[in-house]
Amino acid sequence: MNTAVIINLLIQLVAGAAAGNGLGKMLQQFNLGPLGNTIAGAIGGLAGGSWLAPMITAGAGAAATAGNTGLDLSAIAGDVVGGGVGGAVLTLIVGIVRKMFVGRAP
Repeated sequence: MNTAVIINLLIQLVAGAAAGNGLGKMLQQFNLGPLGNTIAGAIGGLAGGSWLAPMITAGAGAAATAGNTGLDLSAIAGDVVGGGVGGAVLTLIVGIVRKMFVGRAP
């Protein structure tokens, strides 16, 4: 695996975890706790970063060329935004589902 790919994945993980924790702090009714917010955010960050980052960087005019490994500023910004959005969205979805099922008898 290329080191640029690993760095991009780490950026997406950290951005997703931070966004998940931020959403948990802002919307207390959907808070999963620190560990739950971090895990849901990190998983969402990977998913969102994988889907959104290529669209964001392509929109910024950073189309990949043959020699480009993908560690320019627009790629990093795309990873941060994609990971953050994905982390927040997945944390919100998990929080909503958890709230729907809390208090129901099995």
